[in-house]
Amino acid sequence: MRDLERINNPYNEDKVLAACSIFGMMDVSGRPFSGEPVFRAMENMHDRGNGLGGGFAVYGLYPDFPEHYALHLMYNNQAARYETEQFLEQRFIVERSEEIPTRKTDGIDNEPLVYRYFVMPKISKNLEVSEEDFVVERVLRINSEIDGAFVFSSGRNMGVFKGVGFPEEIARYFRLEDYKGYIWTSHGRFPTNSQAWWGGAHPFSMLDWTVVHNGELSSYGANRAWLETVGYKCTMFTDTEVLAYAMDLIMRRQGLPPEIFARIVAPPLWEEIDRMSADDRELHTALRSVYGGLLMNGPFSIVIANRKQMIAVTDRIRLRPLTAASKGDMLYFSSEEASIRLVSPELDEVWTPMGGVPVIGQLGCMPTPEESTKRQYATVEVA
Repeated sequence: MRDLERINNPYNEDKVLAACSIFGMMDVSGRPFSGEPVFRAMENMHDRGNGLGGGFAVYGLYPDFPEHYALHLMYNNQAARYETEQFLEQRFIVERSEEIPTRKTDGIDNEPLVYRYFVMPKISKNLEVSEEDFVVERVLRINSEIDGAFVFSSGRNMGVFKGVGFPEEIARYFRLEDYKGYIWTSHGRFPTNSQAWWGGAHPFSMLDWTVVHNGELSSYGANRAWLETVGYKCTMFTDTEVLAYAMDLIMRRQGLPPEIFARIVAPPLWEEIDRMSADDRELHTALRSVYGGLLMNGPFSIVIANRKQMIAVTDRIRLRPLTAASKGDMLYFSSEEASIRLVSPELDEVWTPMGGVPVIGQLGCMPTPEESTKRQYATVEVA
């Protein structure tokens, strides 16, 4: 019996709770760079994963199509591909379509067909919907209604590359050495409560937004139910999906800043709110009242990116590791300081952010340790 247990659970534990690796690297000047240091950093955290998921998000990699939506799709079969391409032709102007270049890689098997499409929406003048909401609605329809098809990236001048394997294997499989970008985020997965499949690997994305996540959301059921009341369809069988939709709702659709997003998903305790000034107490009480269904229970550290920002935040009591660092124009986030030191031994700054306080890197603006190493709830201006 013990031998059988060791075969099924070689780590000799029910769960490896501190696992999963996340890494983010951004040039705040906007200069594109090779992902080679990101691959090295992730390979250095190899033992944080178990080969059941790896992936990368890259920003700035499609300069020839900067405003087209780059749809990355995976298909189980050619029939799903043909049905999806008919769906796209009816609703989008397809400027270019092609199979995503890959190579045969040891450790990668049962791979789906992977294609990309550079598209612009066909929106009727009578349809009162934004271009971005039009794309989101069609992406969700493909993922929920076309059997065997899955959109795993849908932003502009960016792309997600992910699958079942270790991150370094996924990088080789998708030939990522051929790409450059000014933001790279990455993930090595160690799934605990959800199945491993190609679409369930990280990063998760919606339009230009992506998220990589280390941790476990025990509030997934409540978060999912709340998000489905405002039009999202959860189809990916993993808790991280609700983080992706929450950031899309709060920061893209509603235009709220990252500081507010952090205070919704990782809010201060009520006893902290009670000690705040009247204005801050009113703000946080309103956030807990309106967005109570998006409070994320459980341990997590996440790195979020869009075309202008790279953001990192942990749960309020910091149950998952996160290190931030900078060197010149380069900003780094990682599960381990050692991986940052591997690619940049001499750093200008290195720090541990406070739980629930986001570190926000923006094009043209490098964050400082002082902004995120103490709990502070100053009033945030909301446009």
